[in-house]
Amino acid sequence: MSTVEPGNRRAVITGIGVMAPGGTDVKAFWQLLTAGRTATRDITLFDATGFRSRIAAECDFDPAAEGLSPQEIRRMDRAAQFAVVCARQAIRDSGLEPDPDRAERTGVSIGSAVGCTMGLEQEYVVLSDGGRNWLVDSSYGVPHLYGYMVPSTLAVEVARDSGAEGPVSLTSTGCTSGLDAVGYAARLIEEGRTDVMIAGATDAPISPITVACFDAIKATSPNNADPGHASRPFDDTRDGFVLGEGAAVFVLEEREHAARRGAKVYAEVLGFAGRGNAHHMTGLKPDGREMAEAIRHAMRQAAIGPGDIDYINAHGSGTRQNDVHETAAFKAALGERAYQVPVSSIKSMVGHSLGAIGSIEIAASALAIEHDTVPPTANLHRRDPDCDLDYVPVEARAHRTDVVLTVGSGFGGFQTAMVLGAPGRDRC
Repeated sequence: MSTVEPGNRRAVITGIGVMAPGGTDVKAFWQLLTAGRTATRDITLFDATGFRSRIAAECDFDPAAEGLSPQEIRRMDRAAQFAVVCARQAIRDSGLEPDPDRAERTGVSIGSAVGCTMGLEQEYVVLSDGGRNWLVDSSYGVPHLYGYMVPSTLAVEVARDSGAEGPVSLTSTGCTSGLDAVGYAARLIEEGRTDVMIAGATDAPISPITVACFDAIKATSPNNADPGHASRPFDDTRDGFVLGEGAAVFVLEEREHAARRGAKVYAEVLGFAGRGNAHHMTGLKPDGREMAEAIRHAMRQAAIGPGDIDYINAHGSGTRQNDVHETAAFKAALGERAYQVPVSSIKSMVGHSLGAIGSIEIAASALAIEHDTVPPTANLHRRDPDCDLDYVPVEARAHRTDVVLTVGSGFGGFQTAMVLGAPGRDRC
């Protein structure tokens, strides 16, 4: 157990695991981003004929090749499989050794927007005989159907696989879930309730029900003829986001706990804050006031000012409403500094994986710090005049990156900001 007093405890990232479209581990993920390649394509996970948007960013995922047993594959929804595989990657990357004496000081915090959607939908189709029966026959259900209905199953699977016996939780705050789950994990470490947290987020939403829902509100891009260029945040020709899937999971440790075992540190969680707009389930106010306040509060926690931020990893969904909202929020929170900081959206390459994307973007931010490189916004060729900041287009940019601001915005009015800093950076 750490002897560092609450108030002096700091949470650092010592392990990263990623399952993303076009990159099924950290190395492949970073190569995709820095090359500016897009992983968006025609949907292959189901027959999307007849849908308005028939494109997505899918993971080339083989659960058996990733080490999952036939029993695990049968029991776990695709989202749970993603989470477990990423947790294993992160633990391996961190160098943590199994230690029963540490189990109660190790917790799990997983985020997800839509839980076990694929498993639930597949089972409903079977139980209802393809939707023909209003009263379903439960005798046809798989034994683990209840687990699909309870989103916390995702966190439980990670805890069981990793042997974590501390706090275990599932955060579901829409598209900010991945940021909020990691932020909560950092808080537990800072408060002294745990020394190690396995934290991140997962979602596998590329299923008929999810695609139909976004079709209905015309939020996704209908650019089926050119999937590779469909996701284009901040571009004047954008026409909606591209649905994605995936996961990212981290090992977070109390800083001195990590130092005692000589662990590599990718980044420190310097600040974290969330706000709600109490405005509209899907709508955003154009002034970005709530996101700006979350950014200000996260910076106060981090003891930094606007001049300290080196890169902004934007939510950048590729809808006009979001992009204009974010631009206004950056200006309101950072003032003139907003015009000097490079900004980009990796959703242009890996799509929008709902609750998972916040954690995937934390991974990109930590790697940007490690490599002093800003990933680009792919497909940004004609910038929207209302988005007049330094949105890095097409090609990665070498840039000193000690402090990164990463933000998220979600249905329900959720607005979240997190500040990550290079290891060893002193707080004022």
